[in-house]
Amino acid sequence: MNIDSKLLEIIVCPDCRAGLEPQGEELVCLGCGLAYPVRDDIPVLLVDEARRPG
Repeated sequence: MNIDSKLLEIIVCPDCRAGLEPQGEELVCLGCGLAYPVRDDIPVLLVDEARRPG
């Protein structure tokens, strides 16, 4: 995954507004734990596309 670090500083989880952390090919919310896919280095920040924790 190749996402600009400045972009990672400003994007947030659309569900709870917490920060996101890269993990593998996903961005994982530091608040609610939703994991958002990254496709072709583009974060897909749609709650319906996110993987629920657990």
